[in-house]
Amino acid sequence: MTPKGRLIIIGGKEDKSETDPEMKDVNKGFIPKEILKLIVESKDDRIEVITTATSEPKSTEKTYRETFKKLGYSNFGFLYITEKANSESLQRIEDAKTVFFSGGDQSKICNVLKNSKILERIHKRYLLDEKFTIAGTSAGAMCLSSVMISEAVNGEAMIGYDLKLDEGLRFLDCIIDTHFVHRSRFGRLAHAVILNQKILGIGLGEDTSLVVGQGNIATCKGSGMVIIISSKHIKQTNVETVKKGCPIFAENLIIDILTENCKINLTTGEFDVSEAE
Repeated sequence: MTPKGRLIIIGGKEDKSETDPEMKDVNKGFIPKEILKLIVESKDDRIEVITTATSEPKSTEKTYRETFKKLGYSNFGFLYITEKANSESLQRIEDAKTVFFSGGDQSKICNVLKNSKILERIHKRYLLDEKFTIAGTSAGAMCLSSVMISEAVNGEAMIGYDLKLDEGLRFLDCIIDTHFVHRSRFGRLAHAVILNQKILGIGLGEDTSLVVGQGNIATCKGSGMVIIISSKHIKQTNVETVKKGCPIFAENLIIDILTENCKINLTTGEFDVSEAE
């Protein structure tokens, strides 16, 4: 079934209160608060921020509260879910126009929400409600994929058995990585994709997002770039035979680079730059 709702996956460090937007001075296309302006259609729409991933929910709440107020948002709340959902939390999810997953630890989100009534409710609304949006930043974006990077080593080479993958929350059939350019995460996402050759890897730069409609039509928004990695046509690799601690090689990885307004069909790989500058 084709989802009727929207997904917005954000690479982290979106411009918000109490942060220094590094992109402001280095990226020509920087627009203040551009990413967070996308998460609702009306300033009165209800936003529920799920802060389960963070170890500092009060600090996260303070930052987004100030940011949302500056944007003119008037209807938002915060849910720090640590156990089975109660009826109040379920009703708040039902009433929301946008559910927003903040950053922190992606494994923590999945451990709490997997097989929960809250996740079931969010999935149902995403499938059936054309006015519903799921957004996530940093770890809150990484957990939305079908396959999730839970542990990895960033290095100059892809090394056998230095990557741990888990099941994500399965809103998008892909692998998502964030802070992708700034933290030099190409190797770990490429490694994950080589291990899962039927799905794409999405590497999101900071202050950059993909807005996904119809389940697979993704539009890049923000001042950075999104890297799409495909190993569907890979020729040679030693990923299945490599010994622990030894480097991995791969032939014929395909890379796409998206910037503001570039579109890609995440199922077919079809690329559309007709609206890009």
